Amino acid sequence: MTGPASFGWGTILRLGLVQTALGAIVVLITSTLNRVMVVELALPAALPGALVGLHYAVQVLRPRWGYGSDVGKRRTPWIVGGMALLALGGAGAALGTAIVANHPAAGYGLLVLSFLGVGIGVGAAGTSLLVLLSTGVAPHRRGAAATIVWIMMIAGFVVTAPTAGHLIDPFSPSRLVAVSSGVSVIAFLVAVLALWGVEPARAPAPVQARQARPFAKVLVEVWAEPEARRFTVFVFLAMLAYSAQELILEPFAGLVFALSPGATTKLSGLQNGGVLAGMVFVALITANGRGAFASLRLWTVTGCLGSAAALAAIAACGFAGPGAPLRACVVGLGLFNGIFAVAAIGQMMALAGTGNAPDGESRHGTRMGVWGAAQGIAFGLGGFLGAAGVDLARLAFGTVVPAYAAVFVTEAALFLVAAGLAVRIGRPSVSRRAIESLSVRHAM
Repeated sequence: MTGPASFGWGTILRLGLVQTALGAIVVLITSTLNRVMVVELALPAALPGALVGLHYAVQVLRPRWGYGSDVGKRRTPWIVGGMALLALGGAGAALGTAIVANHPAAGYGLLVLSFLGVGIGVGAAGTSLLVLLSTGVAPHRRGAAATIVWIMMIAGFVVTAPTAGHLIDPFSPSRLVAVSSGVSVIAFLVAVLALWGVEPARAPAPVQARQARPFAKVLVEVWAEPEARRFTVFVFLAMLAYSAQELILEPFAGLVFALSPGATTKLSGLQNGGVLAGMVFVALITANGRGAFASLRLWTVTGCLGSAAALAAIAACGFAGPGAPLRACVVGLGLFNGIFAVAAIGQMMALAGTGNAPDGESRHGTRMGVWGAAQGIAFGLGGFLGAAGVDLARLAFGTVVPAYAAVFVTEAALFLVAAGLAVRIGRPSVSRRAIESLSVRHAM
């Protein structure tokens, strides 16, 4: 395994390239193939929605992949294997899309298998990549490392989507398969080259090595840790609130403020700009690791509280009408979302290595897998529950503004609960402080 706190900025950037490669394949599947299915092939919109939901559902297996990397004591094979499966899934999904119209049974079967592969690949590669970062990045660099990795993943989205869109015009099924396969192969090779030599080879195992504990027992032990359990609930609630506004903010702006599709797209761009600014802000202010403002817990709580306030302000804008500062509130939401997200990832990296089992076995991967599963499930549920919540609220209230306001306020409440949990994360419990105090006195 990597030595503690050994990664420089160059290595962090190399690992960020793995996230860029991962993002490049995922964006093809969630945006380009989605559009082709609905527009060019005139398939029901529920089809890509169900397939993306399947990709999120498989994230529940993340703890198993993390446990596997703990047992093997190396993360690189799991990242490379996950990227290989992701690349195969990307190419297979394109092929399934190309043939589904003429060969429905084969096309649908291949799509289901491919999206399962994508979900497993993202879970295996993403979990082990974060563990590799958490074991190799100095504590004061974790916020900056999380920002770099996140931004480089977004770069994969930004570069791939328009490039692939340009290459598949004029559209044909064969061009779609060729472009998607090409992107998948290039992304896999970039990831392999970026990982080359980062993690030392595993030392030879002792002749009488202890047999690894069963996964089910390890999972129960991790869930029994109060800190791990609390952070899991925090991640789930915060990510549920974070993702629930994704599908309703633009429709809200269009229905209530009569903004055009172009204007709502720009509004979404402002929000994403705010997210980026919040991430960079946390990275800069925590990079030296000194002073009260370097605390990732502080910025996690601040991001949750600020996000709650921004969501409440957006709800109030709906009642205030056209003169309300909607754009400023949306930028504020993005800013605090970015602050919360990158600080929480930094804390996740720090907490993954705490509380190892008495037998000395690593639990990094299993903990990271549990939190990754909570994040993936919440993200998958958030968009659906937000949109469904608006529909139900419209039936209850009969008008648009109170319906959207009710959902925004509910999201704000979730962020407030998450902030309350975040305050306690990373703080030693009373019993732990007492034990540490007794140990110090005994030593003296």
